[in-house]
Amino acid sequence: MTENKYKGTVLSFFELLNNKSVEIPIIQRDYAQGRIDKKEIRGNFLNALYDSLNEEKPIMLDFIYGSNVDNTFQPLDGQQRLTTLFLLHWYAFTKENKTDQNNILKNFSYETRITSRDFCNALVSNNINIVEEIAISKKIVDCPWFFLTWRNDPTIDAMLRTIDDIHQRFYKIDNLWDKLISTEKGIIRFYNVELKNIGLTDDLYIKMNARGKLLTPFENFKAGFQKTIIDAKWENNIEFKNTFACRIDTIWTDFFWHHFRKNNNIDDSFIKLISTISMIRNSVERNNRSEDRITVITKLQEDSNNVKPKNFTIADFNYLVECLNLYSEKYSVIKSLKLDIPFWRHTPGQDFLHEVVFSESGASYTQKALFFAQTEYFRNTQEYNLDKYNEWMRVVRNIVSRGDIEKSGKRPDIVRSPQTFDGVVNLISELSAGCADIYIHLASIENLKSTFAKEQIEEERLKARLIQENPNRKKLIWSVEDTDLLRGRINFMLHCIDYETSNNFDDKLFDKLQIVINKHFKEEQEVSNDLRRALLTIEVNGRYDFYGYWWSFWNVISSNKRCLIDRFREMEYLIYSDYRDYFKKLILELSSNNLKDIAENFNPPVDFPKWKTRLIKDSTLLDNESKSNYIAIPEDESCCYLLKSKRPRDSNGCLKIE
Repeated sequence: MTENKYKGTVLSFFELLNNKSVEIPIIQRDYAQGRIDKKEIRGNFLNALYDSLNEEKPIMLDFIYGSNVDNTFQPLDGQQRLTTLFLLHWYAFTKENKTDQNNILKNFSYETRITSRDFCNALVSNNINIVEEIAISKKIVDCPWFFLTWRNDPTIDAMLRTIDDIHQRFYKIDNLWDKLISTEKGIIRFYNVELKNIGLTDDLYIKMNARGKLLTPFENFKAGFQKTIIDAKWENNIEFKNTFACRIDTIWTDFFWHHFRKNNNIDDSFIKLISTISMIRNSVERNNRSEDRITVITKLQEDSNNVKPKNFTIADFNYLVECLNLYSEKYSVIKSLKLDIPFWRHTPGQDFLHEVVFSESGASYTQKALFFAQTEYFRNTQEYNLDKYNEWMRVVRNIVSRGDIEKSGKRPDIVRSPQTFDGVVNLISELSAGCADIYIHLASIENLKSTFAKEQIEEERLKARLIQENPNRKKLIWSVEDTDLLRGRINFMLHCIDYETSNNFDDKLFDKLQIVINKHFKEEQEVSNDLRRALLTIEVNGRYDFYGYWWSFWNVISSNKRCLIDRFREMEYLIYSDYRDYFKKLILELSSNNLKDIAENFNPPVDFPKWKTRLIKDSTLLDNESKSNYIAIPEDESCCYLLKSKRPRDSNGCLKIE
């Protein structure tokens, strides 16, 4: 061994491993020299090594740059050459049965991927019988210690290919091991240079090495997370086959590879699930957080790749492991339990795990909350019951579907911000204690710590009591909940049967009215002129002006603008406004009449405006003459104008009705 102040230390690979451990750092790319498209480069390098060893002619492999960290050399340039040398030494060690030297080769490891590191260790720790006519890669893959998922690791795939090429070239060289490790002959050597000794830093190399293949965010997270697990001793006294490192590269990878592979890659799916669980845990376990949980939730919703090991506590880690075990073991059962519930715009393609990990645009806050509810049911119940599962998910569906409806019909999701996500997840977590039979749980609990969606929770508790009193009501309540008009709420229906004032649930009337809702308002659709004409016949407190829910002023002729319901969702606003009794009376009328008959049979009072009578009786006015669903009414109500648009600038084209 000779020293050179400027060129570093001249070493053989064996001498390097004798002096210290060698670890390929996480910033490095995969082992590229073994790729299919690198056959020529690989062949040229192996041929050079072969000629040197066969002719016992020394060869210098130039510089290997790196840094020493805790007596471990981390190469920052030379990874490809070192990995090929490791494989050549392993081949010689194995072919010539040098089992007393395996501890030396164990000093070479990969931090880039956990799978690569485990493969290198397993390769050195297990015997392979080498014969000339059989490809070694086939024998390795057939070994009981080789996990099939390792074939998905590009570094391992490349190593297997290089091993086969080494076998083809070096099998007939006698005393290969002795030639490789001989200090006297020193056939294959290189300059080992520490960056600090030549005034360079790791950061400079990283910038220089940007041309290399970067690790995926998942690979970076996995390596960092594994370090956190070890440093925090979260898995002390756990058998290796049950550790996070083992399962994430075997059982869990098999699960994702089978169900969530895209373009032969599962990293994106993995990171989306881990990120979502981190979001959830920040809301469930609110103490001992180093960073504001709303900030963390926001960052993770914006980009799943923002997930960091520091976001996890030991409780979060245990929950993540439990979820990964649950889905990898029970996913076929979970998928088979189909939810017979409309989720409207949040309806999953398959199930909510699939939405979280496979959605192109990224799962919404609401879908992630529903995934959490789905997960909690299967975590908290030993025997899965489809009916009870539907009941639980229905209650959560009703909570997350409640919207802040505007008079224009715009209906933003209630869970649309990190704050509301935080609130609903905390509520679901509290309710999940009774998810095995949520109606019994809701009917019996008195107080909840969470105050999120308090009105809807009170309604869910009322439903639970009503169903406990009479199980036949469940079907009636569900049939109304599932309509597009009501979307999980029955408050309006309770108003229609006067339950709010009498506390007497009229089952027969409720049944009649649910038929009306399902017939006329089950699905969102175009609002008909028959509906508008029928509503114009409804009187509340002596007035026939349901359209008063919307108001604006038309300066052109100093009139008040009104809306005759322009969009389906405006009816939802109407039934929860001060004008809801108009809709209540219409629903009651529809229990024995249809919309056309209500208009045709209407007998206007003496002081009823003529223009309004004409709109009700003459169907052609709204059907053919109305260019919008807006009208303008002067103060004296002597006439109305059918407006050509919502905001007409003049009266031209606006039809006057007297």
